Amino acid sequence: MKLLLTSAGSRVKDELLKFIPQPYNQTKIAYITTAAKVEPDAFYLNAENKFLKGTGCQVEEMDFVDCDKEDCRKLLEDKNLIYIQGGNTFYLLKILKESGAFDVIKEKVESGVPYVGVSAGSYVACPTIEMATWSHQDKNHRGLEDFTAFGFVPFLMSVHYKDKYKEILKEEMKKTDLEVKILKDGQALLVEGKDVELVGDKEENKL
Repeated sequence: MKLLLTSAGSRVKDELLKFIPQPYNQTKIAYITTAAKVEPDAFYLNAENKFLKGTGCQVEEMDFVDCDKEDCRKLLEDKNLIYIQGGNTFYLLKILKESGAFDVIKEKVESGVPYVGVSAGSYVACPTIEMATWSHQDKNHRGLEDFTAFGFVPFLMSVHYKDKYKEILKEEMKKTDLEVKILKDGQALLVEGKDVELVGDKEENKL
């Protein structure tokens, strides 16, 4: 598997440009904006969409609402990059599972299709989205009870890190037995097989 797990997507433009399969004009991106659909101000969608289309890639926006598994499979069948945007992590995981997109995406990524996660999109790459319940994260669980996620990586993540979250994170991290990797907006994790590399701003965030 090959993944680029980011805190803020195009805030690590250089890493994204290196990660996107080339030639760009032959790359078909599934730009999944589900998580942003319930956000009051998803201003980042336009900027991200503009950036991706500016590379010359073929970008198709999709959210899987009112889709079934066969619809999802058709939408994703010719895509050679999965790009999951940020927003409400609970809503994202709920729709992915209800629609069947969860299984289709998992199959594609495990068979080698590159995956980019942005914020919530990075969270669902983890074994569980339990970290989205932590006190400084999303408050509305959208009726989701099973927090089991893709499990592409064996650790949890906390994104959009700022120093003001330091003490909160120290306490919240005691709730899990899993390793937690922390990212600022100018950072990402490049995952290739079992290798994980911090890219972008390489200053590690130590609590």
